[in-house]
This record gives sequence, structure tokens and C-alpha cells, in this order.
Amino acid sequence: MVQKIFTSLSHKITIYQLLVRLFGNKNSSNHAYGTLEQNGVGKFADIDNKALKSIKELGISHIWFTGVLEHSTLSGYPASGIAADDPHIVKGRAGSPYAIRDYFDVSADLANNPAKRMQEFNALLKRTHQLGMKAIIDFVPNHVARSYHSDCRPKHLKDFGDGDDTTVLFHPDNNFLYLQGEEFKSPSDYMPLDGEKLPDDYIPYKEFPARVTGNDIYSAHPSSNDWFETIKLNFGVDPNPPHQTFFDPIPRTWQKLLEILLYWCEKKVDGFRCDMAEMVPAEFWEWVIPCVKTKYPEVIFIGEIYKPELYERYLDRGYFDYLYDKVCLYDTLASLLRGTGNADALTNCARSVEGYSERMLSFLENHDEERIAWKGFTGNPLLAIPAMTVAATISKGPVMIYNGQEVGETGEGNLGFAGARGRTTIFDYAGMPQLQQWMNDGKFDGGKLSSDQVQLRKFYASLLNICLTNDAIHYGSIYDLQYINRFGQSEGFDERSVFAFIRHTATSRVLVVANFSKTDNFHAWIKIPQDAWNHMGISSKQEYTFTDLLNSGYVKTIHGTDLSVVKVKKSGLEINLQAASAYILQFT
Repeated sequence: MVQKIFTSLSHKITIYQLLVRLFGNKNSSNHAYGTLEQNGVGKFADIDNKALKSIKELGISHIWFTGVLEHSTLSGYPASGIAADDPHIVKGRAGSPYAIRDYFDVSADLANNPAKRMQEFNALLKRTHQLGMKAIIDFVPNHVARSYHSDCRPKHLKDFGDGDDTTVLFHPDNNFLYLQGEEFKSPSDYMPLDGEKLPDDYIPYKEFPARVTGNDIYSAHPSSNDWFETIKLNFGVDPNPPHQTFFDPIPRTWQKLLEILLYWCEKKVDGFRCDMAEMVPAEFWEWVIPCVKTKYPEVIFIGEIYKPELYERYLDRGYFDYLYDKVCLYDTLASLLRGTGNADALTNCARSVEGYSERMLSFLENHDEERIAWKGFTGNPLLAIPAMTVAATISKGPVMIYNGQEVGETGEGNLGFAGARGRTTIFDYAGMPQLQQWMNDGKFDGGKLSSDQVQLRKFYASLLNICLTNDAIHYGSIYDLQYINRFGQSEGFDERSVFAFIRHTATSRVLVVANFSKTDNFHAWIKIPQDAWNHMGISSKQEYTFTDLLNSGYVKTIHGTDLSVVKVKKSGLEINLQAASAYILQFT
């Protein structure tokens, strides 16, 4: 019954993660802990048709609008009835996008007119759809902000915590978990606002009894390393041994979260990136996703899960469309970029998700990871070309990039709560200096990019458009060439630095070669065994020419020969690989 409401997942999608608060911000001040007035903030309206067209031209089918929902912040809008939060329960000055203060509202920071913030968001959705792209937003089911209160929820719905029995740690009908006889205290080692004086009319935040913190901290005194600004939702699992579950009847928390998902589907949101999905019982997803898809079958669900042993459970019974491929693929590619990995390990990454590779989302950057161009990572975003090519082409699964990745955003500097960790801040007001070069004061034409940045963005556009348009990459099967080249002792094939595989359909075939070595003119002979020809369903007795789809107009020659006449023979391909390079060779 459930299977009938699911859409086909046979096609590849490409996702652009866009943190709205940062994306359109033209202010380049970037003061540490800077106020909104000092550092500026991006708006829904900044993501205009010019911006959206440029994103689409990059080869993007879906945009993940990050940080849209109203979350805890130190910026208040009294005229619209929106108060600032106590600084002791906010990370940074702008606040974490994952400390949701109202599931049914959007952030006033992101609107030119805070009173019309929802209309401005709806207009952004409309612009996105008119240009043929789909919109994804965050769904954060595990926890809410300590100050959660919804003033925009439909009138027939009760707020989280309304009607809870606060005299017990756990009750199946409660939305929260209560620590009896204890008052919440913010972390003693967290000094908000860098020592600024609090307002004279400041009223300290009070919480009694204290509620369990979002990352499962059963203490009224969480540390600054905890998710202290959030409170955990109760999903019907008694925390006391033997951890009995109460899933029948359906818990009130589940029902409220379903209403939230349906609310945003009604507004024509096309999908949800589900934050820390593994911290929520799989039984919840098994119930809620079919409930949504019965009414909105095209809506997609992407799960943030970091435990490979849970993948099949959350895909087969939890009904997620896609999960993060972080633990194997991302971590292996990151180690290669740091010069500590082995390209041969990528074969094991493909095998580890065999049977559901088309449902694993690959990436090299998102808001949780270090920027590739950060000096503590590669220091040079062009070095990511082989890794990004493998991430994008190794399966039919989605591939995602993070705003600024395509122009080498570095994540440098200490802007507040996040510190100097090579990650673009999600907690404070800031601009992204490299992305602002592409933005070019709102022209979104790349007018201020350096030649290296132009080259980098051209690579991303070429790669992502291939993902959308090439049948072999879009739909095709994979044939790994590592084994035959490693044990066949191919001349010059160094399995530590080179990774090669074929993707193919009945009518389209490509050979993907990634070279992680930093040595130019790295000579390799790539063997193609008879079994591969059989697998592709074509004769091995002919000679085949190829076109390098990825580097057309970017790398002019391979093996000193014009690309259009290099021949692939039965035994394989002789090729000179440039440093940190990749090739997508179309058989013709």
C-alpha cells in the first residue's frame, strides 16, 4: 500500500544549499559578533530572478533554502510583535537556524518588511518554481528553541508543551521531558555578546522545571559544547530503563509534527532536509512520511544520518528518499584532499551502499563541514576537482554543493560563536566575501571574480550540467575499473592517486577518471577488461573515439592530442593526467 504513493527515484537531482541570511548580504564589514546593522543580512528579495537564473545555469534542479524558519535570535522586531531572545540561550547574535522558535513562521530578519515576511517567502517560492527549480527547506523534528512559542500556528492546533504534565520526567502525551526540582542554568563558560552590557530592562530567562536539552543532555546545566539553546521533543520513548515505547496511540508530538509538514507542503515546498533524523525513532518516519506522501506524493525527504548501520532501516521502513553519504564517501574524499587517503578506498565506498547508492546524497561542503578552500583544509579550491567529480558521478544519487563553494569561499576569520574553524558561520551576521565577488552588487554576473574563480565556477557548471543531462551519469550503471588496473599492474596506474570507473546505459557510456596526485603529466594506462565491454553491451573489436565532456574549453588536450580524435582501444586508454584533474570521457 505504502509503495504505491512513492515517486520514481530513477533520476538524478542536483542541490544548491543556500543559507538565506548570508547569501544575498552585500555588506562586507564582517565584525566579530557584529549586529545586523553592522554586518548586514541577506533577504528573501535578494534572491531575485537574476540570482536564481545564475544558480540554475550552474546546473541546479533543487535549492535548499537554509535558515528560513523563525529561530532564536538577538534581533527583535517589536512593531511586529517579535521579541529578541535572552542572549544566554542564543548561540551567536543571529542565532542557530536549528533552534526553531516557531515552526509555522519564517525569520523576520529575512524580510524587507517583517510584517509581510511570509508573503516575501511565498514570492521566493514562486520565483523558484517559475524558473523550473524546486525548493527544499529544513525540518527540525528532534528539538526546538528554549523560547519556542508559535503565534502563527493554525488556530485549531495547540502549541508544544500546552497541556504537558510537568510533574514527571516522562509521560507519553507530553511534548517535552522535565527534570524534576531543577532549574535550567545556561552554561557558565558561555559569555554571550563578548562581554557587552545587558539592557537595563533585561529580565533573565527562567525555566523551571528544566527541560532535557536537544542533544539528549539530562542535566539542568548543559555545557557550551551542548545544544544548550534547544530542548528535546518527546517522541514516546521512556528514558527510564527498560526504555519502553508508547507509539500506539500515535503520540501528540508526532501528530503536531505531521501538521507542520502538511502546512509547508500546502505552501508548495517541494521537500524537506530532516535535521539529525537518526535521533528520532525510525517508527516516527515510518508513520509520518507516508502520511505526507499520501497527499503530496512528489515531496522528497532527505535524512541527515551518520550511522551506516541505520541506512537500510531508515530507507526501507523509514521511507526516506535520500540519506547523507557522509561517513564513507565524504570522509574518504576529504582524506584524499588532505593527502592522507587512498583512492582505492573509493571502491569500498561504492560497495558499502550497494543496492541503494541512488538514494545516497553526496557532497564536499555543507554548513557543518570545513570549507575546501580554507587554509586548514586544501587552501586551494581547484584541488577539489577530482573529489567533486567522483562525488557527483559515482552514482545516480543526488549531489549537493554549498553556496560559495563554486567560487572558493574560504570560511576564514572569527565572526562570533563558531570561532575560526574554517566553516562559514551559521550563528552570526556575516557576508561571504568570495560569493560577494560573484554577486557583484546584485548583478549576479561574476563581474568581480578572479580568473581562478571564473575557472572554478566553470568547472562546477560543467560538472553539474553533465549530471542533469548525460544519460550515463543520470541513469546509468557503474563498472569499477580499480581492481583490474591495480592487480593487472597497468603501467603508471597508481591506485593510491587515480580512481577510474565507467557509467553506462544502453545508449550512453562514459569513462570517469580522477587524479588526486598533485603531479602534472601523470602518465597512466587504464585497462578496460572484456567483462566491461560485455557489461556495456558493445563490441570490444572496434576502436572508439571520445569527447571529454567535463573539460571542453577548460583543458584543451589529453596526451598531447586533440580530444576529438584520441582513441579508446579494446585494451584501454593511454592518458596523461594533469595534477588534481578529472575527466568524463564520452564514448562515441
